[in-house]
Amino acid sequence: MSFTRRKKTLALTAGAAIFALTIAGCSSGDDEETTSSSTAETSEDGGSGEPVTLTLATFNTPGYQDSETPDEGDYQYDLIQEYMDLNPNVTITYDRKAESGDARENFFTKLGPGGLADVEMIEVDWMPEVMQYSDLLEDLTSDETADRWLESKTADATDADGRLIGAGTDVGPEAVCYRSSLFEEAGLPSDPEGVAELLDGDWANFFEVGQEYSDATGKGFFDSAAGIWQGMVNQLDPAYEDADSGDIIALDNADVKAAYDQLTAATPDQSAHYTQWSDDWYAGMSNGDYATMLCPPWMLGVISGNAPDTTDWNIANVFPNGGGNWGGSWLTVPSSGANVEEAKKLALWLTAPEQQAKAFANAGTYPSQPAAYEDPAVADATNEFFNDAPIGTLFADRAAAVAPSAFKGEYYFQINTSITDALNRVEGGTDDAATSWDKAASEIQGLG
Repeated sequence: MSFTRRKKTLALTAGAAIFALTIAGCSSGDDEETTSSSTAETSEDGGSGEPVTLTLATFNTPGYQDSETPDEGDYQYDLIQEYMDLNPNVTITYDRKAESGDARENFFTKLGPGGLADVEMIEVDWMPEVMQYSDLLEDLTSDETADRWLESKTADATDADGRLIGAGTDVGPEAVCYRSSLFEEAGLPSDPEGVAELLDGDWANFFEVGQEYSDATGKGFFDSAAGIWQGMVNQLDPAYEDADSGDIIALDNADVKAAYDQLTAATPDQSAHYTQWSDDWYAGMSNGDYATMLCPPWMLGVISGNAPDTTDWNIANVFPNGGGNWGGSWLTVPSSGANVEEAKKLALWLTAPEQQAKAFANAGTYPSQPAAYEDPAVADATNEFFNDAPIGTLFADRAAAVAPSAFKGEYYFQINTSITDALNRVEGGTDDAATSWDKAASEIQGLG
C-alpha cells in the first residue's frame, strides 16, 4: 500500500491514531505537577550516566511527535523531546513506518537475526503472532505497572508463562461518525442523541436504517465494506481460530460466513464502494458520498484532516450490537537490544497515564490506562470540528461497552486480510460475493 502525504492528509491503515485532532481541557497546573514528578522519577533511574542512543520504532501516528504530522503546530506536546530533556544522557532515534503492515513485515523479518529497534510497537491484530516468540522479548512486569492498564489490554500482552511482553499504548473503542445534513436530507434524526437512538440495536437494524437512507437519497450509507467488517468481525468470539487448539475454524464458523453474507447483501445499495485509504475514500469525507463511518478515536483526525471545510460531521454515542474495538498497540522491548534496561524505561514512561493523556491531546490515541481518563486532557476533551462533541466522556462510554477481547490466534492477520481483500473485490465489482468468498477460502485453506 502506498503512503501519500499531502496537506492535512496521511494515508494510513487501521490500527492506531492517524492525525492530530483539536481538543480542549488541558490544565497548566496539572502539567506542571506531572512534569515535576516525571523529572524526579526519570532522573533518579537513568537521568545521568553514559550516553545512550535508543531507537523507537512505531507506525501510523501514535502522538509522540518528531515530525509525525506535516504541520508541527498540530501537536501540543513533544514526548520524545520531553524524555530526552528529562534524561540528558539519552538520544532517541525515531523510526515511524507509514502503516502497521510495514511494521509487521519489518518486525518478523528482523526478530530472529536481530536488527530490531530498542523499542518496537506491536499492533493488536498481529500480537497473537508475536506471542509465539515472547521469549525473545523482555518481561515488563513490575510493581510500577501493576493494574496500570485495562484488564483486557494486559491479558492480551501476557504470555503463557505470565510474562508481560507489551506495555499498552492506545485502544480503539468505536462510535459512529455521521453527516447530519445527509441524515436530514433522508428525513432521519440528525442530532447525536437521535442518531444514537436510531442506530441502537444489532447489525440488522444498522443495515435497515442504511437501506432507508439509500432508498431516500440514492447515496451510500457507509463508506466501505471493509470498514464495516472491522466492526462486525471484532465482535465474533472466536472468529477465525479455536481458542483451545489454535486450529483455523474460519471456514467452518457459521458466524463468519453469516456476517460476510449480511454485509455483502447490503453493499450494493448502501456502500459508497470505496477502498479505505484510497483517494476516492478521502474525497468522500467532504463531498457527501457517504453518510456514516465507524470511528474509533483515531479516525476523527482522518476525517477532520481530509474534510476541513465541512461543518456537519458529528459523533453518535452508539455502536451496532453494543460495543467494539478497532485498533490499539503495545510497546515491546526485544531482548537482543544493546540497551535493554534503558529501553524498558522509555517504553514504560511513554505508556504511563500522564504521557498517554498527552498523546491523546496530540493525536486522539485513546488511552488504555483508566487513570488517564481522569486527566483533564481526556475527561474535558471536546472536538470543535465534530461540533464540540464531548470526545473524552463519549469514548469512555464506548470503552466501557467493549466486551472482553475476542480470541485472535497466530493466523488472524492473514485470514482477516484474505476476507478484507474479498470484500474489496466485491466493492470494486471484479467479483460477486460468492466468487470472492471462494477465492478467500482457497487462500485460508493454504494456511497452517
